Amino acid sequence: MSQPPESSLIYVVDDDPALRRSLRFLLESVGWNVQLFASAAEFLPVANTPLARPCCLLLDIRMPVMSGLELQQLLQERSFAIPVLFMTGHADVSMAVQALKSGACDFIEKPFNDQKVLDAVSAAVRRCADWLDNARRRDAAQKALSTLSPREQEVAQLVALGRPNKLIASALDISEKTVHIHRQHIMEKANISSAAELARLMLRADPDALE
Repeated sequence: MSQPPESSLIYVVDDDPALRRSLRFLLESVGWNVQLFASAAEFLPVANTPLARPCCLLLDIRMPVMSGLELQQLLQERSFAIPVLFMTGHADVSMAVQALKSGACDFIEKPFNDQKVLDAVSAAVRRCADWLDNARRRDAAQKALSTLSPREQEVAQLVALGRPNKLIASALDISEKTVHIHRQHIMEKANISSAAELARLMLRADPDALE
């Protein structure tokens, strides 16, 4: 899922005011919404609320008091999922590689090539849009499955695994007619029409559901 720039938000965290202004000018020139922060601590309150739209974080890897790497770690501890693009000097490449191993999307070396910055931001925002879309799909699937009774959930698990009614009846010690009724209720409640759709729904709600 892609999002137009005007619906997205780019956070910039850097202690250099001139660089912040330069990035704002560049990003706003192509239609991005931009918020600037002079320090990692200044940005932290943003992590108190879930993301509501596609975003990314342009983060300086070296800053006083709290470095970009330390902020990245704090965000992970808070389960604040946002794509991070690190801004680095030439001497910081080894640190940037470590950041990538810790989950950062990419890093951009200073001095910047404007097009590389825009391309990296676009890719990060697309990744965030995908995350948000997947989260919405997961929440919708979980909501649909939560309407099932405990017995319907047991039947749904076996239906999704491709078990025929006879084997489901035997496994749960109920009649085939009862299994058929449960299957109908499951399909109606989840608004689906096949075992394959049920399997997809359950895996969307929980990737480990059918193991």
